[in-house]
Amino acid sequence: MTTLWGIDLGGTKAELAVFDLEELATVILRKRAPTPAAEGPEKILKMISNLVASAKKELGATPSKIGICHPGVIDPNTDLLINSNTVCLNGFPFGQELGKRLDCPLHFANDANCFALAESKLGAARGAHSVFGVILGTGVGGGVVINGEVLKGIHGIAGEWGHNPLIEGGDPCFCGRLGCAETVISGPALERYFHTSSGHHLPLAKIAQSKDPQAIETIDRLVNYFAKALGTVINLFDPEIVVVGGGVGNLDRIYREVPPLLHKFCMHDTVKTKLVAPTLGDSAGVFGAGLLTAG
Repeated sequence: MTTLWGIDLGGTKAELAVFDLEELATVILRKRAPTPAAEGPEKILKMISNLVASAKKELGATPSKIGICHPGVIDPNTDLLINSNTVCLNGFPFGQELGKRLDCPLHFANDANCFALAESKLGAARGAHSVFGVILGTGVGGGVVINGEVLKGIHGIAGEWGHNPLIEGGDPCFCGRLGCAETVISGPALERYFHTSSGHHLPLAKIAQSKDPQAIETIDRLVNYFAKALGTVINLFDPEIVVVGGGVGNLDRIYREVPPLLHKFCMHDTVKTKLVAPTLGDSAGVFGAGLLTAG
């Protein structure tokens, strides 16, 4: 039995899972706890330590290593966490400090990378050699997996297509730039666009169901700009499969209407890259974390 330990640290909750890789991620133990994001880094470290201690006691086993799925990026040059939506961790040496408390080797990757890894090994992209895992929800992120390995890059930002410019001189992004993909095709960006054009507030799922002309225009905007943004990614590393996670990925239209548009933005006239929905649901993060330790 190949037993893997993974922890998915989210903004509101953390999840620990111990699973058997050889039995297609059969979960042996799963534990959850609220993330005390408002109480600072030390409380978060203590919560994670308590999860691990509780799992060790319940299983009567000690992990040889643990994979950690976290928000943001650990800068490989400074070892500090940056760009985290759990803002109290920004500028904090999260990896170093957690390593001191858990006293075993730790493997780290952000949520988009863990999503991509899990879907490539166990989910919708299983068996593919090159996979782009898209997070298209509150924000726009991505992870690159090549031959079963996560590509991190020299700055730890490989796959961060959400901060490629999509509209010159567009809306300001939290990263300090203008017109990033995140300001155009994220869920909140699309809801803002609809509100500006219609004067009404609706969640994206309702906008997608509406026959209102402004609602139709909003989803048309998503389809066209998603194709344009994805075309850049395909030109760069030509993935076999793109798996779309996040709330925006629940909209069926993108799977029907984006692929026929990709040739407009790619070097090849016939784009064979598959665009698919994920199959692992909320478990992708914690499975991906555990898979960081495999091999």
